[in-house]
Amino acid sequence: MAASENDRVGSVETRGIEPVPDAERHGHASQMFWTWFAANISILGLPLGAALVSFRGLNIWQAAVVAILGSFGSFALVGALSIAGKRGGAPALTLSRAVFGVRGNAGPTLVTWMSRLGWETINTTTAAFALLALLDAAFGIRRNTVLTVVCLLVFIGCTLLISGLGHATIMWINRWASYIFGLLNLVVIIFLATTVDWDKVFHAPVGSVSSMVVGVGMIAAGTGIGWANTGADYARYLPRRIPGGRLVAASAFGAGIPLVVLISLGSLLAAGEPNLASASDPVSAINTMLPSWMSIPYLIAAFGGLLLSNHLSVYSAGLTMITLGIRVRRTLAVGLDVVVTFAGGIYFILIAKDFYGPFITFLTLLAVPINAWVGVFAVDLILRRSYDGAALMNVGRSSRYWFRGGIAWAAVIAWAAAIVVGLLFTEAGTSATDVWFSGPLSHSWIGSNGLGWVVTLLLAAAVYAVLRRFDGTVREEASGQRTQQQVLPAPAAGELS
Repeated sequence: MAASENDRVGSVETRGIEPVPDAERHGHASQMFWTWFAANISILGLPLGAALVSFRGLNIWQAAVVAILGSFGSFALVGALSIAGKRGGAPALTLSRAVFGVRGNAGPTLVTWMSRLGWETINTTTAAFALLALLDAAFGIRRNTVLTVVCLLVFIGCTLLISGLGHATIMWINRWASYIFGLLNLVVIIFLATTVDWDKVFHAPVGSVSSMVVGVGMIAAGTGIGWANTGADYARYLPRRIPGGRLVAASAFGAGIPLVVLISLGSLLAAGEPNLASASDPVSAINTMLPSWMSIPYLIAAFGGLLLSNHLSVYSAGLTMITLGIRVRRTLAVGLDVVVTFAGGIYFILIAKDFYGPFITFLTLLAVPINAWVGVFAVDLILRRSYDGAALMNVGRSSRYWFRGGIAWAAVIAWAAAIVVGLLFTEAGTSATDVWFSGPLSHSWIGSNGLGWVVTLLLAAAVYAVLRRFDGTVREEASGQRTQQQVLPAPAAGELS
């Protein structure tokens, strides 16, 4: 089916969070492959791989297994949750209104927005480092405060242009830019592989099984889990007839292929450069391993890979901001989002002393409520037959998804309970002496082995599966007895745009 005028390459997408009509659905499951391939060819996979060796004591073979399980597994979950987008035609957190209620959905939506802002700040900061290093390598221009701000603005400007144009342009760029930057990354990867101290690699001691379990959780949290609540955003234009299994496979392989390569390479490099995992500037740390003639293609690839990831994050953040109730057009929501990430970039580069420590701490803490949301949303997706498009856009008492006081208490209680329990097993800090948060069970077997995220997800799913059976409003909505109670007025402009 041909694309509508609203979803053409080079045109500004005017649709906001309202469901995409069947007549405007188009595309193939392969779009999800290129979406997640593009999002994961950035260099942030290298320090993740290095952490498996430097912090967890794994050898290269163990690190490769961990990379496969963590990357393919977490993005298979992203693909499974994106089925909701194909089914309902709306962004993930808008569809979440049908699960949590139009008011109860505020908590998960706010957490998602914060998560996206955090990822964008990390991407923006790292890209600015790459551009600063590129100017130095190519033209001998040294880093200073003014130049740092300019580099941040350049990256943000590129992100704003792509994200502002919207879905069709993003899909087109993802595919063709993946070829270009993927090839550049491949050249750099091949060269870096020749610098590896293979003797150290092959004689590295075997790490413990518990360290592998922790590693899988760390990779999953640092890759797929961070995108789990946005998968539907990019599947909402796809026709309903596409089998869900194809979305799962496309997502898992699209992200898994580049991630396994990058994470494995990071593990190899850590054998000769153990400080890579904790480098305050990972771009420069890797750049020092390269000769001057290789630095320029490497830095271009680093900048491009981060841009491909960032415009996806900003696009989703704009949709999430509108779902949160900020009545602005989608393009303006994108603009507001990049202003916040610019401020975050200034802090990380010019004020903060450590880059990677806050990154891991941020991921650890936000993984708890995100995993809790995933557990609840996944159970609902399995049991749900359809979404009511009009009810998703109606945030008043007449909405089918008003439930009780605007809240689906079965979902909200399950989500909150899972967060509390998950935090009990969580410890987050930049170092052993700089602990931001430590749950009372964080040093138990489950906590020490990094299984708190598994407990959070499974508990949320189990509690919700039980509670929804006793919630009359949920049963009424699921059976179709609870419908819109009056003819809906035209939605507000900010809600649609």
